[in-house]
Amino acid sequence: MAGDYGKVKEDIKAILKKPDYDDGSLGPVFVRLAWHASGTYDKHSRTGGSNGATMRFNPESNDGANAGLEHARAFLEPIKQKHPWITYADLWTLAGCTAIEAMGGPQIPWKAGRTDKDPKNLTAKDVPPNGRLPDAAQGQDHVRDVFYRMGFNDREIVALIGAHSLGRCHSDRSGYSGPWTYTPTRFSNQYFKLLTTVDWRKKQWDGPLQYVDEDDELMMLPADMAVLWDPEFAKIAKEYAKDQDVFFKDFAAAFGKLVELGVPRANDPGNAPKRSKL
Repeated sequence: MAGDYGKVKEDIKAILKKPDYDDGSLGPVFVRLAWHASGTYDKHSRTGGSNGATMRFNPESNDGANAGLEHARAFLEPIKQKHPWITYADLWTLAGCTAIEAMGGPQIPWKAGRTDKDPKNLTAKDVPPNGRLPDAAQGQDHVRDVFYRMGFNDREIVALIGAHSLGRCHSDRSGYSGPWTYTPTRFSNQYFKLLTTVDWRKKQWDGPLQYVDEDDELMMLPADMAVLWDPEFAKIAKEYAKDQDVFFKDFAAAFGKLVELGVPRANDPGNAPKRSKL
Protein backbone atom coordinates (compact mmCIF):
# COMPACT_ATOMS: atom_id res chain seq x y z
CA MET A 1 0.00 0.00 0.00
CA ALA A 2 1.37 3.37 -1.03
CA GLY A 3 2.29 5.84 1.64
CA ASP A 4 3.07 9.53 1.78
CA TYR A 5 5.92 10.30 -0.61
CA GLY A 6 5.94 13.88 0.62
CA LYS A 7 7.00 12.68 4.06
CA VAL A 8 9.75 10.55 2.53
CA LYS A 9 10.97 13.59 0.63
CA GLU A 10 11.08 15.63 3.83
CA ASP A 11 13.03 12.88 5.58
CA ILE A 12 15.53 12.88 2.72
CA LYS A 13 15.96 16.63 3.00
CA ALA A 14 16.47 16.30 6.75
CA ILE A 15 19.58 14.13 6.37
CA LEU A 16 21.26 16.00 3.51
CA LYS A 17 23.37 18.21 5.75
CA LYS A 18 26.24 16.12 7.11
CA PRO A 19 29.29 18.17 8.18
CA ASP A 20 31.60 15.17 8.52
CA TYR A 21 30.96 13.84 5.00
CA ASP A 22 32.79 15.20 1.95
CA ASP A 23 31.82 18.86 1.52
CA GLY A 24 29.16 18.72 4.23
CA SER A 25 26.28 17.30 2.22
CA LEU A 26 24.93 13.92 1.17
CA GLY A 27 23.22 15.58 -1.79
CA PRO A 28 25.87 14.89 -4.43
CA VAL A 29 26.21 11.19 -3.58
CA PHE A 30 22.41 10.78 -3.69
CA VAL A 31 22.38 12.32 -7.17
CA ARG A 32 25.13 9.91 -8.22
CA LEU A 33 23.17 6.98 -6.78
CA ALA A 34 20.05 7.87 -8.74
CA TRP A 35 22.14 8.46 -11.87
CA HIS A 36 24.05 5.19 -11.70
CA ALA A 37 21.00 3.14 -10.71
CA SER A 38 19.29 4.39 -13.88
CA GLY A 39 22.19 4.70 -16.31
CA THR A 40 22.53 0.96 -16.97
CA TYR A 41 19.55 1.00 -19.33
CA ASP A 42 19.87 -0.51 -22.80
CA LYS A 43 17.07 0.56 -25.13
CA HIS A 44 17.77 -2.33 -27.52
CA SER A 45 17.38 -5.16 -25.00
CA ARG A 46 15.19 -3.10 -22.64
CA THR A 47 17.30 -4.22 -19.71
CA GLY A 48 18.81 -2.27 -16.85
CA GLY A 49 17.54 1.08 -15.63
CA SER A 50 16.11 2.25 -12.32
CA ASN A 51 13.42 -0.40 -12.00
CA GLY A 52 14.41 -3.32 -9.78
CA ALA A 53 17.03 -1.55 -7.62
CA THR A 54 19.50 -4.12 -8.89
CA MET A 55 22.54 -2.31 -7.47
CA ARG A 56 21.82 -4.36 -4.34
CA PHE A 57 23.19 -7.41 -6.17
CA ASN A 58 26.37 -8.59 -7.87
CA PRO A 59 27.85 -7.81 -10.30
CA GLU A 60 26.30 -4.32 -10.33
CA SER A 61 27.05 -3.66 -6.65
CA ASN A 62 30.73 -4.36 -7.28
CA ASP A 63 31.04 -2.39 -10.51
CA GLY A 64 34.05 -0.10 -10.13
CA ALA A 65 31.91 2.76 -11.48
CA ASN A 66 29.69 2.39 -8.40
CA ALA A 67 32.49 2.54 -5.84
CA GLY A 68 31.36 4.53 -2.80
CA LEU A 69 27.66 4.21 -3.53
CA GLU A 70 27.32 1.63 -0.79
CA HIS A 71 27.58 4.64 1.54
CA ALA A 72 24.69 6.40 -0.20
CA ARG A 73 22.53 3.30 0.08
CA ALA A 74 23.43 2.94 3.76
CA PHE A 75 22.55 6.56 4.50
CA LEU A 76 19.08 5.97 3.03
CA GLU A 77 18.46 2.70 4.85
CA PRO A 78 16.95 4.33 8.00
CA ILE A 79 14.42 6.09 5.77
CA LYS A 80 13.59 2.78 4.12
CA GLN A 81 13.07 1.24 7.56
CA LYS A 82 10.86 4.16 8.62
CA HIS A 83 8.79 3.87 5.43
CA PRO A 84 8.95 0.15 4.58
CA TRP A 85 6.27 0.49 1.93
CA ILE A 86 8.52 2.46 -0.43
CA THR A 87 10.63 0.43 -2.84
CA TYR A 88 14.38 0.91 -2.96
CA ALA A 89 14.06 1.81 -6.63
CA ASP A 90 11.67 4.64 -5.83
CA LEU A 91 13.66 5.75 -2.77
CA TRP A 92 16.98 5.99 -4.59
CA THR A 93 15.59 7.97 -7.51
CA LEU A 94 13.50 10.22 -5.27
CA ALA A 95 16.58 10.92 -3.14
CA GLY A 96 18.52 12.10 -6.18
CA CYS A 97 15.72 14.31 -7.45
CA THR A 98 15.09 15.75 -3.99
CA ALA A 99 18.79 16.49 -3.50
CA ILE A 100 19.04 18.40 -6.77
CA GLU A 101 16.13 20.61 -5.81
CA ALA A 102 17.42 21.10 -2.23
CA MET A 103 20.83 22.17 -3.56
CA GLY A 104 19.33 24.96 -5.65
CA GLY A 105 18.60 23.05 -8.83
CA PRO A 106 15.38 22.64 -10.78
CA GLN A 107 12.45 20.49 -9.73
CA ILE A 108 12.79 17.11 -11.44
CA PRO A 109 9.63 15.40 -12.69
CA TRP A 110 9.36 12.18 -10.68
CA LYS A 111 6.62 9.65 -10.17
CA ALA A 112 6.41 6.49 -8.12
CA GLY A 113 5.81 3.00 -9.39
CA ARG A 114 9.18 1.25 -9.54
CA THR A 115 9.41 -2.25 -8.15
CA ASP A 116 12.30 -4.09 -6.49
CA LYS A 117 13.66 -7.37 -7.75
CA ASP A 118 13.06 -10.13 -5.21
CA PRO A 119 16.43 -11.69 -4.27
CA LYS A 120 14.68 -15.04 -3.82
CA ASN A 121 13.67 -15.10 -7.48
CA LEU A 122 16.68 -13.29 -8.93
CA THR A 123 18.31 -14.59 -12.09
CA ALA A 124 21.57 -13.53 -13.72
CA LYS A 125 19.74 -11.74 -16.53
CA ASP A 126 17.92 -9.54 -14.00
CA VAL A 127 21.12 -7.65 -13.11
CA PRO A 128 22.79 -5.57 -15.83
CA PRO A 129 26.41 -6.42 -16.59
CA ASN A 130 29.27 -4.13 -15.65
CA GLY A 131 30.55 -1.72 -18.25
CA ARG A 132 27.31 0.07 -19.11
CA LEU A 133 28.09 3.26 -17.17
CA PRO A 134 30.29 6.01 -18.67
CA ASP A 135 34.06 5.60 -18.40
CA ALA A 136 35.53 8.94 -17.31
CA ALA A 137 38.80 8.17 -19.11
CA GLN A 138 37.18 7.99 -22.54
CA GLY A 139 36.38 10.59 -25.19
CA GLN A 140 33.33 11.75 -27.08
CA ASP A 141 32.81 8.56 -29.12
CA HIS A 142 32.47 6.50 -25.96
CA VAL A 143 30.25 9.14 -24.33
CA ARG A 144 27.91 9.07 -27.30
CA ASP A 145 27.87 5.28 -27.44
CA VAL A 146 26.85 5.03 -23.78
CA PHE A 147 24.20 7.74 -23.87
CA TYR A 148 22.78 6.83 -27.27
CA ARG A 149 22.34 3.27 -25.94
CA MET A 150 20.10 4.74 -23.26
CA GLY A 151 18.16 6.81 -25.81
CA PHE A 152 19.57 10.30 -25.27
CA ASN A 153 20.53 12.86 -27.89
CA ASP A 154 23.50 15.24 -27.83
CA ARG A 155 21.68 18.04 -26.04
CA GLU A 156 20.44 15.69 -23.33
CA ILE A 157 23.95 14.25 -22.98
CA VAL A 158 25.52 17.63 -22.29
CA ALA A 159 22.72 18.58 -19.91
CA LEU A 160 23.19 15.39 -17.88
CA ILE A 161 26.96 15.83 -17.74
CA GLY A 162 26.15 19.15 -16.08
CA ALA A 163 25.48 17.11 -12.94
CA HIS A 164 29.23 17.51 -12.45
CA SER A 165 28.41 20.88 -10.98
CA LEU A 166 28.01 18.75 -7.85
CA GLY A 167 30.37 16.63 -5.82
CA ARG A 168 33.98 15.61 -6.23
CA CYS A 169 36.13 12.66 -7.23
CA HIS A 170 37.91 10.49 -4.67
CA SER A 171 41.25 8.86 -5.35
CA ASP A 172 40.27 5.83 -3.27
CA ARG A 173 37.17 5.23 -5.39
CA SER A 174 37.59 6.32 -9.00
CA GLY A 175 41.29 7.10 -8.83
CA TYR A 176 40.60 10.75 -9.71
CA SER A 177 40.74 13.54 -7.16
CA GLY A 178 39.09 16.90 -6.62
CA PRO A 179 35.89 18.88 -7.28
CA TRP A 180 34.71 20.20 -10.63
CA THR A 181 33.51 23.51 -9.21
CA TYR A 182 34.04 25.90 -6.31
CA THR A 183 30.57 25.10 -4.95
CA PRO A 184 30.24 21.28 -5.04
CA THR A 185 27.06 21.28 -2.95
CA ARG A 186 25.27 23.94 -5.01
CA PHE A 187 23.56 23.06 -8.29
CA SER A 188 24.24 25.70 -10.94
CA ASN A 189 25.74 26.23 -14.39
CA GLN A 190 29.16 26.95 -12.87
CA TYR A 191 30.48 23.69 -14.30
CA PHE A 192 29.90 24.93 -17.85
CA LYS A 193 31.29 28.37 -17.11
CA LEU A 194 34.50 26.85 -15.79
CA LEU A 195 34.76 24.16 -18.46
CA THR A 196 34.52 26.69 -21.28
CA THR A 197 36.73 29.46 -19.85
CA VAL A 198 39.50 27.98 -17.69
CA ASP A 199 42.90 27.09 -19.16
CA TRP A 200 42.86 23.40 -18.30
CA ARG A 201 46.17 21.53 -18.19
CA LYS A 202 47.20 17.96 -17.49
CA LYS A 203 47.70 17.24 -13.80
CA GLN A 204 51.25 16.24 -12.94
CA TRP A 205 50.85 13.29 -10.60
CA ASP A 206 51.02 9.51 -10.37
CA GLY A 207 47.26 9.08 -10.77
CA PRO A 208 45.16 8.69 -13.94
CA LEU A 209 45.01 11.43 -16.54
CA GLN A 210 42.91 14.37 -15.43
CA TYR A 211 43.02 18.09 -16.02
CA VAL A 212 43.36 20.92 -13.50
CA ASP A 213 43.24 24.70 -13.36
CA GLU A 214 46.45 26.67 -12.84
CA ASP A 215 46.07 26.54 -9.05
CA ASP A 216 45.27 22.81 -9.00
CA GLU A 217 42.07 23.48 -7.05
CA LEU A 218 39.59 22.19 -9.61
CA MET A 219 39.66 19.29 -12.01
CA MET A 220 38.08 17.96 -15.17
CA LEU A 221 38.05 14.37 -16.39
CA PRO A 222 38.92 13.31 -19.94
CA ALA A 223 35.20 12.78 -20.56
CA ASP A 224 34.55 16.37 -19.44
CA MET A 225 37.19 17.66 -21.83
CA ALA A 226 35.51 15.69 -24.59
CA VAL A 227 32.51 18.01 -24.15
CA LEU A 228 34.81 20.96 -24.76
CA TRP A 229 36.65 19.41 -27.70
CA ASP A 230 33.63 18.07 -29.59
CA PRO A 231 32.14 20.89 -31.72
CA GLU A 232 28.50 19.94 -31.19
CA PHE A 233 28.91 19.29 -27.47
CA ALA A 234 30.91 22.51 -27.04
CA LYS A 235 28.21 24.61 -28.68
CA ILE A 236 25.64 23.34 -26.19
CA ALA A 237 28.01 23.71 -23.23
CA LYS A 238 28.67 27.36 -24.13
CA GLU A 239 24.93 27.98 -24.37
CA TYR A 240 24.44 26.55 -20.88
CA ALA A 241 27.36 28.62 -19.57
CA LYS A 242 25.57 31.77 -20.72
CA ASP A 243 22.03 30.85 -19.68
CA GLN A 244 21.39 28.94 -16.46
CA ASP A 245 17.64 28.95 -17.00
CA VAL A 246 18.02 27.04 -20.27
CA PHE A 247 20.37 24.57 -18.59
CA PHE A 248 17.98 24.02 -15.69
CA LYS A 249 15.06 23.44 -18.05
CA ASP A 250 16.97 20.95 -20.17
CA PHE A 251 18.55 19.21 -17.18
CA ALA A 252 15.20 18.73 -15.42
CA ALA A 253 13.73 17.10 -18.52
CA ALA A 254 16.80 14.90 -19.15
CA PHE A 255 17.20 13.77 -15.55
CA GLY A 256 13.49 13.06 -15.33
CA LYS A 257 13.85 10.89 -18.41
CA LEU A 258 16.93 9.19 -16.94
CA VAL A 259 15.24 8.03 -13.75
CA GLU A 260 12.32 6.65 -15.79
CA LEU A 261 14.53 4.33 -17.85
CA GLY A 262 13.47 0.73 -17.53
CA VAL A 263 10.27 1.55 -15.67
CA PRO A 264 7.19 -0.11 -17.21
CA ARG A 265 4.48 2.47 -17.75
CA ALA A 266 1.16 1.89 -19.44
CA ASN A 267 1.72 4.89 -21.72
CA ASP A 268 5.36 4.02 -22.53
CA PRO A 269 5.76 0.35 -23.43
CA GLY A 270 9.17 1.13 -24.91
CA ASN A 271 10.63 1.24 -21.42
CA ALA A 272 9.07 -2.05 -20.37
CA PRO A 273 11.24 -5.17 -20.33
CA LYS A 274 10.82 -7.40 -23.34
CA ARG A 275 8.50 -10.32 -22.80
CA SER A 276 9.69 -13.80 -23.62
CA LYS A 277 8.11 -15.31 -26.71
CA LEU A 278 6.13 -18.47 -25.97
